[in-house]
Amino acid sequence: MSNMDMSEALRMLAADRGITIDALLQVLVEALATAYKKRPGAAEEVIVGVNPDNMDISFTAYDVNDDGEWINERDDTPKKDELGRIAAVTFRQVMSQRIREVERERKFEEYANREGDIVSGTVQKTDTRYTLLDLGRVEALLPQAEQVLGETREPNARLKAYIVEVRRTPKGPQIVVSRTHPGLIMRLFEMEVPEIADRIVEIKSCAREPGQRTKIAVWSNDKAIDPVGACVGARGGRVRMVVNELRGEKVDIIPFSEDKRDFIAKAMSPAKVTEVRLSADETQADVIVPDFQLSLAIGKMGVNATLAARLTGVRLDIKSESEAAADGNAVVRRSVEAAPESVYAEGEWKTNTNSGAMEWHAADGSILSQEQVAAQSGASTEESKG
Repeated sequence: MSNMDMSEALRMLAADRGITIDALLQVLVEALATAYKKRPGAAEEVIVGVNPDNMDISFTAYDVNDDGEWINERDDTPKKDELGRIAAVTFRQVMSQRIREVERERKFEEYANREGDIVSGTVQKTDTRYTLLDLGRVEALLPQAEQVLGETREPNARLKAYIVEVRRTPKGPQIVVSRTHPGLIMRLFEMEVPEIADRIVEIKSCAREPGQRTKIAVWSNDKAIDPVGACVGARGGRVRMVVNELRGEKVDIIPFSEDKRDFIAKAMSPAKVTEVRLSADETQADVIVPDFQLSLAIGKMGVNATLAARLTGVRLDIKSESEAAADGNAVVRRSVEAAPESVYAEGEWKTNTNSGAMEWHAADGSILSQEQVAAQSGASTEESKG
């Protein structure tokens, strides 16, 4: 093999395997050193040099003394015909293995930096434990725990998945992907909505029940851009692409609000909210909805309410208007039962149409709030609740 032939072979090999020339030259140096030591009468140690411009190869040999020092430096470059035989044997026996090792490391480094990214692959194999996706040069593992229940995975079908972990193994990188991770939703919207990719629109939070429903809260850093409209797209085109990739999973796009009450009310979509009663520490809220919207607010198997709570980070108690009114009456009645008869002798409880709070409408025309009635009874409303 001439120097020109070897140089051309390295270039072709590098292009075919997607490896740099420098990486292949390093492999060649290590392989030639291994082949040299198999020669009869070879020195104990050798340094192989390769000139990348003309592919001239040199072998500098060394002996090793009792102290482990390299001594007796000398040139031990084989003659051209012998060097050609060494190079040929090297390529057959050593370089193929070393090239595979370099390829595995290169693939690992390529995907190790992509955790949290999205990939598209073809279904190669599927069973009850996992599904394999062909990503081109590597395969990705989709474990059963990361699969959406009921989602079909036909052979050769294309799927997008979210990279959750990249592991180094003796056989190369193992890429673990997910179809259930909330990050998949965020990356899909990033792909479909340029405003999100450009950081004009932000996804503030995301809550998901895979295969059923997802809620995302969006915010615009540009007052001229409607964040919900940007995510929905013209005639719903952008969100439709995401829904199609999720195989029909419902997606609610909620405008984020720094006002917790307003944010909670919007997060209950598609249900309409009458009132949100937020605790002082903003960790719990009673959400009041019209009676006919109660089932819609809770959702099938509680999914809508659960997602709203995750999205807002607040524990939510969902109540219909009649339930809230009954609760209010019970609270005040406990207060009133210990109060002088003059406080409530004649009258009735009514709901304030603006605030939704319960009020005592006395026969003489006066109106008292729950707090006022409780105060006259000598106990606060909160004490009555206890």
